[in-house]
Amino acid sequence: MNDLYRQCNICPRGCGVDRESTVGICRSGSKAVISRVSRHLYEEPAICGAGGAGTVFFSGCNLGCVFCQNSVISRKSVGKVFDENELAELFLTVAASGVASLDLVTPTHFTPSIAAALSRVKDKLGIPVVWNSGGYESRESLELLRGLVDVYLPDFKYYSSEISSKYSHAADYRERAEEALSFMYDMLGAAEFDKRGMMKKGIIVRHLVLPGQRKDSIACLRRLAEILPVADIRLSLMSQYTPDFYRGDDKNLLRRLTTFEYESVRAEALRLGFEGYMQAPSSASAEYTPDFYDTFSIDLS
Repeated sequence: MNDLYRQCNICPRGCGVDRESTVGICRSGSKAVISRVSRHLYEEPAICGAGGAGTVFFSGCNLGCVFCQNSVISRKSVGKVFDENELAELFLTVAASGVASLDLVTPTHFTPSIAAALSRVKDKLGIPVVWNSGGYESRESLELLRGLVDVYLPDFKYYSSEISSKYSHAADYRERAEEALSFMYDMLGAAEFDKRGMMKKGIIVRHLVLPGQRKDSIACLRRLAEILPVADIRLSLMSQYTPDFYRGDDKNLLRRLTTFEYESVRAEALRLGFEGYMQAPSSASAEYTPDFYDTFSIDLS
């Protein structure tokens, strides 16, 4: 077992448990658990292309957002256990299927295992490795990924600590996400693309506009423009929030986003000079969420 799972401090939670004998706040032990591997056609175009992204969905999560659309797998350990050798072989299988990228989804709490697996096969993959995370990362763990990840795809979810505490039980979310984003940029620098428009290296920052939180979203974008060069990154501004997965009583989260809310945030993104991807309102549907089951599944057809 990787010793970093003992007295675990892999993410900013720093819960300090021995994940060999119990689970952390991420609901995970010391071995990676994967629920689903699939060819995903709805990721950002620069990592998806015509062949789709080869998505590897890890179970568990270090955030636990109350509105999570992947809550079936993020709030418990669901799927198949992989050791580091098996992870490496899986990554090779995904890369050989003709996908445009190896898209590692919610990987943060398994960073040491994934880094060890990637170090064995990185030079054989032939496609970019994408780190698709919630943005709640530690610099020390990200350092393990140096030279192994080509594209960082982090969220930058909240500006207000009150909102991040309420929705993700992480009052320090913005501070830790800012540190992570800055470190990702220090490692990769400005985005680079091939002749097809596929990202070879760089950062795509995702931000989901939440109902009732238009002003917080605008504050997020303004802060992002302060900490990273706008021209060097890409923004994915998402409108896909759906109340289908929310079980609480927050009145904002019980409804969908309005056109006014999204368009006002979008206007600010354009004013700030961000380039990237904007979603149509039709994306706010549960039909775009993969089906997750209690057993491991793989479909790269």
